[in-house]
Amino acid sequence: VQLQASGGGLVQAGGSLRLSCVASGLTFDRYAIAWFRQAPGKEREFVAAIRSSGSPYYANSVKGRFTISRDNAKNTVHLRMNSLEPEDTAVYYCAAGAGIIMSTVAEGRQYDYWGQGTQVTVSS
Repeated sequence: VQLQASGGGLVQAGGSLRLSCVASGLTFDRYAIAWFRQAPGKEREFVAAIRSSGSPYYANSVKGRFTISRDNAKNTVHLRMNSLEPEDTAVYYCAAGAGIIMSTVAEGRQYDYWGQGTQVTVSS
């Protein structure tokens, strides 16, 4: 199984980026896909997830600014990030998990596979 995250970069505050996570080696439509992020010196935190049903979930800190979507035909999940803030600066990781239920969607330990991460830097 491989998860390939891409789309990170340097952007000014208020700008936008779209991250992509392409999966291979798994039955994609059976997996929930999530984005987590980790800033230097901080713990990894949940950002957003989309279950196999298509239901999206967001951390409160990104709700209304970020949108997660999936294209099962292309084994891809996108994370559209608008109104970016310097506090969004982090390495963003995508993860895939089977059997994820709503109450555990934000728990990293529930996910079976992780991508390599893509750096997002937001300048003030």
